[in-house]
Amino acid sequence: MIQKYFPLDKNYILEKAQLDMEQHLIVYLIDFAKKFYLDQFNPLGLEDDTVKRIKAHKTEFTDRLEEFYRNLAGVYRYKHGNNQLEFLFDGKDHYDKYTADWITTYEEWLVDFCLRPNFLKAVLELTVFYPEGRKAELAENRMRAFIHQHFELKIYKYKGIIKMKIA
Repeated sequence: MIQKYFPLDKNYILEKAQLDMEQHLIVYLIDFAKKFYLDQFNPLGLEDDTVKRIKAHKTEFTDRLEEFYRNLAGVYRYKHGNNQLEFLFDGKDHYDKYTADWITTYEEWLVDFCLRPNFLKAVLELTVFYPEGRKAELAENRMRAFIHQHFELKIYKYKGIIKMKIA
């Protein structure tokens, strides 16, 4: 269990599925963002320093995106995860169903997220260009702000997820 994001955050099977897929899905996010950037912003395949660094990058360290992933998993549980187990008539167990549903939603969200240049820039900054010190904090803050703007939810460290009131 990582953190209770809201009072009824008790779907432990879904949370376990999300935690088990964390490393795999963060690597998927990084690789997807690199490919998306190259497809969108370099369709001719021209080689400059930025493109060379992106192509040469090996996805090894994912620790800077763990907080973003966990916040995103919490948002998913807030929006989609209820505490009642449903009847499954196809023979799968709930863990497999939750894993498949989470991966599908995560991949759909990534396509939408990567269409926003600020998100793409933040992911590349945190992974490929891996800044040290202050710049890394700014990119991490940009990721938090992205969740805040996209889902209209504010995530506090101790209070959890709070729905934003729109005037």
